[in-house]
Amino acid sequence: MHSRNHTSENETSSTYFILMGLFDQSEYAVFLYTLTFVFFLMALTGNTLLILLIHREPRLHTPMYFFISQLSLIDLMYICATVPKMLLDQVTGDNTISHLGCGVQMFSYLTLAGAEVFLLSAMAYDRYAAICRPLHYPLLMNQRICHLFMSGCWFLGMFDGLLLTPMTMRLPFCQFRRIMNFFCEAPALLKLSCSDISLYEMFMYLCCVLMLLIPTMVISSSYALILCLIHSINSAEGCRKAFATCSSHIVVVLLFFGVSIYTYMLPRSYHTGEQDMTVSAFYTILTPVLNPLIYSFQNKDVTGALRNLIRSRMRLRKVLNVKT
Repeated sequence: MHSRNHTSENETSSTYFILMGLFDQSEYAVFLYTLTFVFFLMALTGNTLLILLIHREPRLHTPMYFFISQLSLIDLMYICATVPKMLLDQVTGDNTISHLGCGVQMFSYLTLAGAEVFLLSAMAYDRYAAICRPLHYPLLMNQRICHLFMSGCWFLGMFDGLLLTPMTMRLPFCQFRRIMNFFCEAPALLKLSCSDISLYEMFMYLCCVLMLLIPTMVISSSYALILCLIHSINSAEGCRKAFATCSSHIVVVLLFFGVSIYTYMLPRSYHTGEQDMTVSAFYTILTPVLNPLIYSFQNKDVTGALRNLIRSRMRLRKVLNVKT
């Protein structure tokens, strides 16, 4: 562990915050930070590989895989917005972050989280159109509509970031500026404010309700209609295929929405700073690692594309070896 004696000198600074390291209180900190670095590399590798496979393989040029590639892009940006800073703090021993840096980190996180919420809704609607409206699917989910959906996801995500970040960063903060988290997250910053934040908390709660309510309604409706169709299918093979194509997405939705509701909609009295940090670590570090595995595991199209990529690389290597 690096010495952090200079941290106390900055505690009264009006231009810096002090980030609490994720494993600073643990005697296994070095091992846990090393493991985090391994997870970071896994997330980078898994999501980058998934994006490249979808871009390279013609069979994967479908709306479903287009949205999966966008989810992988969001996961890449997600983990890069938080983990490198945390790991660098551990190496250098400097766990401060400027007021501007904190605002940029918060805006990035809120934008990506907002975009992912609506992207998961678009993915649910895509599965509904593919299973319940197969004859109209090429019209309902053509390339133009997919790009419009994605543009809308990014726009709404940025709107969320631009709405909440300035409001949070303008709050008056006490001299003790130690954030009980390893990155600048709105709920952790609210605990540092010296003013009455009840009005702001109500606004943030309403904002989160709207941001989560509409996507939840879209996702619930889509899967309710899919389940009704599955129930009416007499073919066991048809049921299996319909369920298989939705199961991965349902797992990702439950993980993401469960964590979002816990963090932003439960009152502060229901969770401690340590619990918040653990949950934050789950969806900023583990989720970007899990998502590529969830979408590629038992997915014949993705595993087939990966085998084709490996074979083509092996053939290229053989040709180069023969020439040399």
